[in-house]
Amino acid sequence: MKKVAILGSTGSIGTQALDVIERNREEFKASVLSCAKKIWLLEEQIEKFAPEAVVVAEEKDALYLARKYPHIDVSFGTYGLNAAAAGNSDIVLNSLVGMRGLVPTYYAAKAGKTIAFANKETLVAGGELIMKTAAENGAHLLPVDSEHSAIFQCLEGNEGRSVRRILLTASGGPFRGYKREQLEKVTAEQALKHPKWNMGAKISIDSATMMNKGLEVIEARWLFDIAAEKIEIVVHPQSVVHSMVEYEDTAIIAQLGMPDMRVPIAYALSYPKRLALGLRPLDPFSYASSLTFEKPDTKAFSCIRLAYDALKAGGSMTAALNAANEELVSAFLDKKILFTDIQDNIERVLNAHECRYNLSLDDILEVDRETRKKIKELLR
Repeated sequence: MKKVAILGSTGSIGTQALDVIERNREEFKASVLSCAKKIWLLEEQIEKFAPEAVVVAEEKDALYLARKYPHIDVSFGTYGLNAAAAGNSDIVLNSLVGMRGLVPTYYAAKAGKTIAFANKETLVAGGELIMKTAAENGAHLLPVDSEHSAIFQCLEGNEGRSVRRILLTASGGPFRGYKREQLEKVTAEQALKHPKWNMGAKISIDSATMMNKGLEVIEARWLFDIAAEKIEIVVHPQSVVHSMVEYEDTAIIAQLGMPDMRVPIAYALSYPKRLALGLRPLDPFSYASSLTFEKPDTKAFSCIRLAYDALKAGGSMTAALNAANEELVSAFLDKKILFTDIQDNIERVLNAHECRYNLSLDDILEVDRETRKKIKELLR
């Protein structure tokens, strides 16, 4: 039985991971649970899954839980999260949102863990450092994002050097086909309604701006050690083909399935096994004549171009991109800026950013702090 530490157990990925674990209790034990704010939901999870340890953000919540559950190891804050990542679990599922996932991932990699990876921002900001640390300590990163899980599966058993290109699919988000003037009028409520996937607020906005796909290009570059020029975004509104890999002999291998995050979560947790999940399977005949593919509109959705440019620049540019995006998405959700201000202000900050190279963990965190400060000054 594998012991799983779930960082972010009350979020979208975390709750779906627990559903997978509940369906396969003979395979997995949820040994560590963590959350930031939804203490009520964490309590329900404690009652149901009986973890050995929990981690919360605030000391007051830790004191409350320690009194209520004296048999459980309760910790809080960054220290608690890092200790959980490096603890005695077999798998660390990192489903934290944003840069909060970077440091725990680093400590999990240093501890040589198997890391089921849903926190793309970590590889966007610190991909070179994380992959180097993982290689040095025998850690393994298994993708949880549906697209990267698909690519991982399409690459299995094939020589990496024979890859001609990765075709990274995108639904196109709720505003596919919109032009710039239409995007200027988009509200947060509209942007949160994704046509295919059930996701958290931040990733829903990233999907709407298509920055999510730009971040996934950067993630794919590090996970699969492949040049940016070989990663191509393809808009596929049906979200049935989760991604494809084309080889030098012109063969294309694709992974298809219903848009259900429990499938890639389960594969990352059980790899190399596959589990019976009791989910609705894809009926290929119902989609046979309706699968469509198109190029993304990088003029209207310039976040895609900005992500490619940051990746090609290398160094600290992707960390700056990520920090700027996180701050601006938060400002948009708080109704302080327009939807199009997200991409416009990211471009302003990146144009002014002085790129640094050979970054340590502290360097990456410093770039993150500096960029967030610049965004806040810009929005005053």
